[in-house]
Amino acid sequence: MPNIPNLLTALRVLLIPIFIVLFYLPTPGNHLWAAAIYGLAAITDWLDGYLARRLKQSTPFGAFLDPVADKLMVTVTLVLLAHQQDNLWLTLCAVIIIGREIVISALREWMAGIGAQAQVAVSWMGKWKTLVQMSALPILILNPPPSSGFWPITGYSLLLIAAVLTLWSMYEYLRAAWPYLSGKQ
Repeated sequence: MPNIPNLLTALRVLLIPIFIVLFYLPTPGNHLWAAAIYGLAAITDWLDGYLARRLKQSTPFGAFLDPVADKLMVTVTLVLLAHQQDNLWLTLCAVIIIGREIVISALREWMAGIGAQAQVAVSWMGKWKTLVQMSALPILILNPPPSSGFWPITGYSLLLIAAVLTLWSMYEYLRAAWPYLSGKQ
């Protein structure tokens, strides 16, 4: 029987097509609705983990699907924003964030294959990166071009901070895995 945390995680995946349609819908308020869907997805990201721990309902399926759902939502959002905003800085941040996710996912899979997955467990730096990134994206969704002023600058600044934290956390993961990657372990 499905449990609540797994249902919330699955909901996050199911919200992605709705988010895409709302993002591109040529009607007034579409960005508000898209940001609301993104916000709901972000809340389910926190809530499913909290409930899984609190209700002791952690499952292998949930452990697999949760990071997949997170990466899908963030990647889709970054790609849509990069396309919409046609901005070098946003695109560069998107490439850094998405590229890091690919590298770290591959690293974790490889480390699990050699029985050393604990060396690349989720770190606090990764959690801070996620928090900053999850804050930046709805601000940018709500402020499409040609917006200017405090909020778009705040969104870009937070995304740039998220990209720096992304590189920093990737460095930490690679440093922890280096003895295994270099054959010295």
